Amino acid sequence: MKRTATAVWNGNIKEGQGHISTESAVLNKTSYSVASRFENGVLKYNGQPSTNPEELMAAAHAGCFTMKLNLLLTTAGFNPATLETQCSVTLDPKIAAITQSALKLKARVAGITKERFNEITQDAKANCPVSKAYQNNMEITLEAELLA
Repeated sequence: MKRTATAVWNGNIKEGQGHISTESAVLNKTSYSVASRFENGVLKYNGQPSTNPEELMAAAHAGCFTMKLNLLLTTAGFNPATLETQCSVTLDPKIAAITQSALKLKARVAGITKERFNEITQDAKANCPVSKAYQNNMEITLEAELLA
């Protein structure tokens, strides 16, 4: 299975801008720029939201981890009511490196003990395909909360 995305950049690094498109068209000429990458907050270009590689990495990790966790919980006989994962990817511009992917989970899973929940969430953190791709290049953290 392969998935494809395309990035196009026009102009120099400071004044130029690019756009990213995905095979599924979920991203369709979505803009990105130096400003959208290195400034905080939601930035827009020509009135449209701009993204950046780290935001896309965070979305990939949040989605992958949540799917893997759901699979593991379901396989273990639990029926998750809600799994909400936020992911923050940190870019350190001083060293030009992505240094961390921090997962923050809030979950509602009936009938599971805190110990079993922690065991399964750690398994998902270690074994979702995106975690496996990231684990040798950055720190991956997980803060998991089991809600009543």
